[in-house]
Amino acid sequence: MSRLFMFEKPLGMRDTLPELHDAKESVRSSIEMEMKRWGFQFIETPALEYYETVGMASAIQDQQLFKLLDQQGHTLVLRPDMTAPIARIAASKLYKEQIPLRLAYSANVYRAQQREGGRPAEFEQIGVECIGDDSVSADGEMIALAISSLKKAGLEPFQLSVGHVGFVNELFLQILGNEERARELTKFLYEKNYVGYREHVHSLPLSSIDSQRLLAFLDLRGGPEVIGKALELVENGKGRDALDELKILWEIIEDFGESSRIKFDLTIVSHMSYYTGILFEVYAGMIGFAIGNGGRYDKLLEKFGKTTGATGFAIRLDRLLESLGDLEPPEPVTCILFSPERRKEAYQMAAEKRENHERIVLQDIRAVRNLDACSDAFANVVFLVGKEGTQ
Repeated sequence: MSRLFMFEKPLGMRDTLPELHDAKESVRSSIEMEMKRWGFQFIETPALEYYETVGMASAIQDQQLFKLLDQQGHTLVLRPDMTAPIARIAASKLYKEQIPLRLAYSANVYRAQQREGGRPAEFEQIGVECIGDDSVSADGEMIALAISSLKKAGLEPFQLSVGHVGFVNELFLQILGNEERARELTKFLYEKNYVGYREHVHSLPLSSIDSQRLLAFLDLRGGPEVIGKALELVENGKGRDALDELKILWEIIEDFGESSRIKFDLTIVSHMSYYTGILFEVYAGMIGFAIGNGGRYDKLLEKFGKTTGATGFAIRLDRLLESLGDLEPPEPVTCILFSPERRKEAYQMAAEKRENHERIVLQDIRAVRNLDACSDAFANVVFLVGKEGTQ
């Protein structure tokens, strides 16, 4: 073994130590239970997928994929997200099912990092996909479930920013004339580089009216009044249809009783190129990144030979835990120290306590070199040493 790499991990990979593992398990469990209450069924997909199917269908950039070859020479990838693998499953299952699928998952995904910068290359997502429903009601359900799941996890306060990628695309195409110029401007939005966005708009050969429309677009943030302002910027039916969907969405979220949790931000776009409609991001505390995001992706299943509506969301557990702040203290653990002649008694005592849901460590006292360290490590220490009936 090379001493250089004896204690190192591959770039972007992390260890999860016991305290963090327990906290993650607790949060995951509370969210999973809530998703099940909403009728979503959990599934698992393989960590390895074919590059030509899931790898190419995913919206993750090619240079971020972990690739390897199997024994037959096929290129495989470690799954870079969960939406594409679930779309693969749903595309075949939907030929038999006549109702929307409600699927959930909790799994690690893998995205290679060019430089560390504190960004993990492996992280866990928990999320849902509603496949086969193209209604705004399904979009509203995703947002309401995301809110309910985060509340069950104990997160407060948090806010959802809601936009519509269809509106952004249509507005930019109207003004800029082609998709290439629209993508160039959209990149500034994805990077949230609003200074660069303004400078780029000023550099474009546009009329003063069109330049002003693009600059006014950046102010489309707030409550339902934003929809009226946005209507003044678009000229045709597609853009207005997108805004009509947002208006209906607001009414749906009001019916769920959660309108105070959301704000419209029509400047939201995503690096996930398969999004086609309503999308949203979740922010909390002092975390500078979204802890969750989701939206509608009606075109993705076409890559697997099926045309249908779909929407969903994913929460990043590492960012959620960071948003929750200080971890809950672990449940107390009792250590039963025993000598050989009292081993059976110790085993019986441990079994009884575990039946009462206590956390118990059994430890032969001959292996303990420092009793003070043992006392520091556990909430309680029981000594069963010497003949039975003596301590």
